[in-house]
Amino acid sequence: MEEKVFVSSGRMAREEIAEYLRAVAESLDRGASITLTEGDESVTLEVPAEPTFEVQVEHEGPEGAMTERSIEFELEWDEAEEGEAAAGGDLSIE
Repeated sequence: MEEKVFVSSGRMAREEIAEYLRAVAESLDRGASITLTEGDESVTLEVPAEPTFEVQVEHEGPEGAMTERSIEFELEWDEAEEGEAAAGGDLSIE
C-alpha cells in the first residue's frame, strides 16, 4: 500500500528545477532535514545517512506512439531501519 503524503507538479524552467535539486543536494550534504512546502501543505523529512537512491527513465504513451519522456529521482528508506547501510552499484550522472 502506498499513501501519498505530499505531491507537487508543474511546468517550470530548467533553471528553477536545478535550484530545487540543489537545495535538496545541499540539505543531504549537511545531513539536514528536507522540508517541502506548497500552499498550506508541508512535510519535513529526516533522510538517513544511506537511503536507497533510484533513477528511472521512462518513455510513455500508447503502443507504437511513445511521445513522453520522464526521469525520476527517488530516495527511499524504511523508517524502522534509518541509519542502516544499503547496497548498490556505481551510478554516474553527467
